[in-house]
Amino acid sequence: MSIVTVQLGQCGNQIGFEVFDALFIDSHCPQRLSSKRENEAYQASCKERFFSEEENGVPIARAVLVDMEPKVINQTLSKAAQSGRWKYGQHSSFCQKQGSGNNWAYGYSVHGPRHEESIRNLIQKEVEKCDSLSGFFIIMSMAGGTGSGLGAFVTQNLQDQYSNSLKMNQIIWPYGTGEVIVQNYNSVLTLSHLYRSSDALLVHENDAVHKICAKLMNIKQISFSDINQVLAHQLGSVFQPTYSAEGSFHYRRNPLGIDWQIRPPLPGLPNLSKMSLNKELHFNTSIANLLILRGKDVHSADLEGFKDPALYTSWLEPVNAFNVWRTQRAFSKYEKSAALVSNSQFLVKPLDMIVGKAWNMFASKAYVHQYTKFGIEEEDFLDSFALLEQVVASYCTL
Repeated sequence: MSIVTVQLGQCGNQIGFEVFDALFIDSHCPQRLSSKRENEAYQASCKERFFSEEENGVPIARAVLVDMEPKVINQTLSKAAQSGRWKYGQHSSFCQKQGSGNNWAYGYSVHGPRHEESIRNLIQKEVEKCDSLSGFFIIMSMAGGTGSGLGAFVTQNLQDQYSNSLKMNQIIWPYGTGEVIVQNYNSVLTLSHLYRSSDALLVHENDAVHKICAKLMNIKQISFSDINQVLAHQLGSVFQPTYSAEGSFHYRRNPLGIDWQIRPPLPGLPNLSKMSLNKELHFNTSIANLLILRGKDVHSADLEGFKDPALYTSWLEPVNAFNVWRTQRAFSKYEKSAALVSNSQFLVKPLDMIVGKAWNMFASKAYVHQYTKFGIEEEDFLDSFALLEQVVASYCTL
């Protein structure tokens, strides 16, 4: 079961490189807690999942690189080739934008349709190399301009063309202090479109990863490369295989194996209209938690805290909402590691804040003309606001 990764824009291409590099290094790092046979099986599983046939002895990443200009793609291709460990294939695309600025609407309404066929052909070539396609992993920025709009367009096309394959988008939540003045508009449009076409959104917050670099890793001058490497290690520790009951390494068809859907509430729960979206959340209620333990002492870890019913919505038993994967095979250089993937209320406040800021700008018509001139109408904004407000309301009722 193979995954085709689609790297979109500067953010997606830079993170994508770090992810593939982390996966390759980890799979070729012998572990003393695993036998030679187990290490070889682990390496083979990783290769089948993320790399295709070798060229001159060098594995080729199952990836399509897309950007609006050649600079970042050329840098990414060069870094992979220079590593000598693995490389990208020649199936990469860049399309020069012309006088559009960094504009979400241009990426979605103009750039995407204009290059739809060439991008589709690149993806199809990678799919044809897979003996069995598990799905697509799309890496992109949430608040960026043209790249985020294009990412939403590409994901929508993948849903149309590969409706039976999993589409998972890894998106980078922008810094709270702001990177671009219209980042809240871009975020609202990106999230609302992905909500309709993606099967799962795997979110990383720039602010949270920045704190890891500063406080846990004690990095004084934090670069985007530092942040991307942390992201890559977190993603790698989630996506690498774990043991099955039979003692062999395995993946699930859904790479995360958890339920991402909010089930309809049972009768008797509070009415949405009576809920305050600004209420203080006393704890982070979840509907699905997946804990992945790797390395030393994984089988003796105390997990009772994760089974506390107070962590989960009242209409789900912990046994149905919590899952754990364990393997003695450590990830990369870490003696032991734990990764938690959670479908929970964690993003309610950040999402509510972004929607609120975007609405305040929209109410005063600020910068709306930058979107309408490329085909995104005011009704599109209103539909996006309504959808995301409903998402916030649904999570508040957990």
